Amino acid sequence: MAGHTYFAIGDIHGEADKLARLHDAILDRIAFEGGPAKIVHLGDYIDRGPNSRGVIEKVMALEGRFAGHPEIEVVSLRGNHEQMLLDALEAGDDDPSWLSLGLETLDSYAGKFVTDAEGWRSLIPQAHREWIARLPMLLHDRERKLVFVHAGIEPDAFPAEDEDVYLWTRSDRFFDTKAWPEREELKDLLVVHGHTPQDAPEIFPNRINVDTGACFGGYLTAVMLRQGQAPQFLGAD
Repeated sequence: MAGHTYFAIGDIHGEADKLARLHDAILDRIAFEGGPAKIVHLGDYIDRGPNSRGVIEKVMALEGRFAGHPEIEVVSLRGNHEQMLLDALEAGDDDPSWLSLGLETLDSYAGKFVTDAEGWRSLIPQAHREWIARLPMLLHDRERKLVFVHAGIEPDAFPAEDEDVYLWTRSDRFFDTKAWPEREELKDLLVVHGHTPQDAPEIFPNRINVDTGACFGGYLTAVMLRQGQAPQFLGAD
C-alpha cells in the first residue's frame, strides 16, 4: 500500500494571498490523487512580506480544519524567523535584534504602519505566541527516509546535531550532498528544506530546496512527493 503523499511548502514570509492559492491548489491535487496526504509547512511564516498575521491565521485554520481527519494531516515546522521572534519575546526591552527584521510583521498585527515599536509585544496575540512556541523543528519519516526541516541538517552528526542547524544552516557540508560521509543514517535519505531562496526549486541527490523567494516576487512553491514517482511541484504567484 502506498504511503502518504507529502506536500512540503517553502518559506512564506508574510505572503498570505500566495499561501491561500497554494493551499487551494494542494487540496485540489489531494482530491484528484486520492489517498492519505500530509501538508508540511517548512517554516518562516513571518517577516518581509505584507501579511505575516494572515499567514499564521491561515496555517492555524488549515490545521484546525483537518485536526483528527483520517486522511489529511497538517504539520507546521519552525523557521529561524519564528525562533528570532520567540527570542525577542523573551528578551528584555533593550534587545532590538528581531525588530530590525520584524517591522512588517508588527504592521500586519497593528493594521497600520508601526512608527513607534514601544510595547510591540502586546500586538501579537497570545494564541499566536503559543502556537509558534509549539512548532517542532523536524519531521522525520524513517520508513520513507524523508526529513522535512527548515534549513537543513549536519551530515556528520545527523540525527544528533544541535537543533540550531535545523533553523540556520547554509553549510557546504549540507549543500554538497555528493560529499556527505558514508553513514548508515544518511543512506538513501532525502532532506526537503527551504531557508535559502533560489529562482526555482533545487533538486539534488539527497536534498530538495523549495524556497523560491515568495517574498521577493517569486512563486510560493510546494513539492509533492508520492511513493514511486519523481518529485512534482506546485506554485502560486
